[in-house]
Amino acid sequence: MKSAITYELLHECKQSGARRGIIHTPHGNIQTPIFMPVGTQATVKSMTPEELKEEVKAQIILSNTYHLYLRPGSKLIREAGGLHKFMNWDRPILTDSGGFQVFSLGPLRTITEEAVTFKSHLDGSEHFLSPEKVMEIENDLGSDIMMAFDECCPYPSTYEYTKNSMERTTRWAIRCKEAHKNTDKQGLFGIIQGGFYKDLRKQSVKDLVKLDFPGYAIGGISVGEPKEEFLDILQYTTPLLPKDKPRYLMGVGTPDYLIEAALAGIDMCDCVLPTRIARNGTAMTWNGKVVVRNATYERDWGPLDKECDCYTCKNYTRAYIRHLVKTNEILGIRLLSIHNLRFLTSLMERVRIEIENDNLLSFRDEFYKKYGYTKE
Repeated sequence: MKSAITYELLHECKQSGARRGIIHTPHGNIQTPIFMPVGTQATVKSMTPEELKEEVKAQIILSNTYHLYLRPGSKLIREAGGLHKFMNWDRPILTDSGGFQVFSLGPLRTITEEAVTFKSHLDGSEHFLSPEKVMEIENDLGSDIMMAFDECCPYPSTYEYTKNSMERTTRWAIRCKEAHKNTDKQGLFGIIQGGFYKDLRKQSVKDLVKLDFPGYAIGGISVGEPKEEFLDILQYTTPLLPKDKPRYLMGVGTPDYLIEAALAGIDMCDCVLPTRIARNGTAMTWNGKVVVRNATYERDWGPLDKECDCYTCKNYTRAYIRHLVKTNEILGIRLLSIHNLRFLTSLMERVRIEIENDNLLSFRDEFYKKYGYTKE
């Protein structure tokens, strides 16, 4: 049977390990490398689907299994015709497994071989999530790409803890694959774990590749470790993954990490960062961050970013957006969210062009200098 998700490699950058491709899904094709906006509660915060398509030019969005399971409930979303119909989004959707959210609950959860028992952060009610239950929820949601239930190690973790966690993730991946019902309409990705131990990462890849998932994610990095450790594990793990399947790096959204991910051969990244910092009055621009709430922008009649083609930059000044932010007007958050999301999707459009031109390393160096990063 043909997989619901397939990957087509178009070009590899001669200057680096970066790759340009297309992910084919039931709800359309995704040009890669790609940044995916996060719509945790079946919405990208403050954005309409039309704005995401027309202004942000988002190709795919991500929603959160844990949050949608707690409310409104996956059965209700299934009754609505699935997540696409429920939120009026006709392009691809990826749902995470909820693993990261559950494990971040700390003392509110208990992990056993069978499942995770946890208390809701909303009302304290007790819940039970097993690999089989997660597959049932994600099948109800009807996303194009589903993530297997994994255990995400905290940073730092001991070798023994990380090894046990990685091996449990593999066993849970087997159970997820067996429980997945809609293989013709939804692709299930495995998640590579193993913390910051290269032998465990290598073993995790070996074990999960045997299961022949249509795509693979790298989990458990970008969890608070120094950048050099992040890059070391990213650059070690990515080349071990199959070349003919999508590669997804979870939870990455700063411009430097997105470029480094592409250089390592990653196809997909996601993060809540662009909308989160918008709520704090911060914009990402081609010349670095702009904290627009600062007094220096009170009489600044220019756009957030002269090089940006988004709706916000074409129509509003820094001074006006600062006024909206200072007065807690919702429009301020919306305008900054449109801009930040568009900045990251346009950055990845540029990354795709630079890969095609075999020039991504040179672009990285130029971008770092302009943005204010030091190359590490």
